[in-house]
Amino acid sequence: MKVLLIEDNLQISKNIVRYLALQNITCEMVLDWKDWLSKALSNFYDVIILDINLPFISGIDILKKLREEQKNTQIIMLTSNSTKEDIVCWLNLWADDYMTKPFDFEEFLARLNTLNRRNLKNKANIIYIKNFEIDLEKIQVKQNDEIIKLSPLEFNLFKYLAQNKNKAITRKELYEKVWWEFDW
Repeated sequence: MKVLLIEDNLQISKNIVRYLALQNITCEMVLDWKDWLSKALSNFYDVIILDINLPFISGIDILKKLREEQKNTQIIMLTSNSTKEDIVCWLNLWADDYMTKPFDFEEFLARLNTLNRRNLKNKANIIYIKNFEIDLEKIQVKQNDEIIKLSPLEFNLFKYLAQNKNKAITRKELYEKVWWEFDW
């Protein structure tokens, strides 16, 4: 699981990153509010942990911006506010979950795992490599959320290479697995 943490409190951030590292979860943290958007949009994350009360920009504004940008990443809100009205507001703005500070790390991990399972179920037909998204159901490739026009042969070639990204592939294998059906 790959997680992005947007939190201004250095001590809380370090504790979360350390705990998640012990659980073999990669967690990148953003402390500078200016970096959050580029980081969140330029990389693929399974879950984003987002603090509500940031000093220069509201976590709510970040949540709205991520959803406007069609970022479907699961988002868990962290907050010291926990009124019913706040919770209803965040969930209606498409937050996927929330936790109040201070929180129990076991419960926090359970919630992250739940969001990640939901994510995996939704993305079973999508391959992510760096800033590329290969949708096997829609038969399309996106780079930075922009659709790349590909012929059927190009799509199948791209898909095959992505599915075998850590493997050396021979010309013969490419021909047998991809090219043969387009060879007239």
